[in-house]
Amino acid sequence: MADTGDETESAATGDISAYQIRTSAPSLPQGVMMSGSSSSMHRPQQHTEEATRKRELRLLKNREAAKECRRRKREYVRCLETRLSVLEVQNKKLLEELQYLKDIYSVKSS
Repeated sequence: MADTGDETESAATGDISAYQIRTSAPSLPQGVMMSGSSSSMHRPQQHTEEATRKRELRLLKNREAAKECRRRKREYVRCLETRLSVLEVQNKKLLEELQYLKDIYSVKSS
């Protein structure tokens, strides 16, 4: 019992020699490591799942952004086509007016 008291006293005073690492596991062949816990075994799978989830989220956002971009482009083209129609009508009217003015001028000059 005195030994236990000494270890407690050593630990309380910060004596490192009271703590010894004891390995009871048999030695493993070189290159083989023991797993510390079962959660570390799932870590690569969790990383893969997280990466897959992030990729899917990124692809979804990209799909939505592309859809919105195509919608805006269609709207822009529609506006340009409307503007083109208005300008064509305006141009036709101006050409008719020009022809009318030329006709009037040529009649007065003759």
